[in-house]
Amino acid sequence: MNETTLDEAPVRFDTKIAVLLREDLAAWQRLNVTAFLASGVTAAHPELVGRPYADADGTGYLALLGQPVLVLEGSAQLLRTAHRRAVDRGLPLAVFTAGMFGTGHDAANRAVVAAAPGDRLDLVGIALHGARGRVDKVVKGARLHP
Repeated sequence: MNETTLDEAPVRFDTKIAVLLREDLAAWQRLNVTAFLASGVTAAHPELVGRPYADADGTGYLALLGQPVLVLEGSAQLLRTAHRRAVDRGLPLAVFTAGMFGTGHDAANRAVVAAAPGDRLDLVGIALHGARGRVDKVVKGARLHP
């Protein structure tokens, strides 16, 4: 099969990428948090990035993640629970806290996170990648983002 041929067989990934957002975020916040958190997963797992794209005219485009990103939502309590589950299971995760909305750069974001112990982070989103079953257990109780 050449690169441009679509494979008709369904693909089932052994791993899952999940972003869990707090349900009360404004639309712009949901988009911003999802983008930041997906970049964290990508930085930690560069092997998840596919090959660059090109259109029929030969114009090249950047490579994207090679598997779907599941975007979920839940309550603030569910985010705290999911955070604890991920930490307890040793699953690396990306976090986004409410205080990060008021910062303008990476160093300030890290300072906001460093100011609170893990169980007191004001989480608005988390993201993780791992074996499907392990990720499913962490985000149990979340619902698909509408």
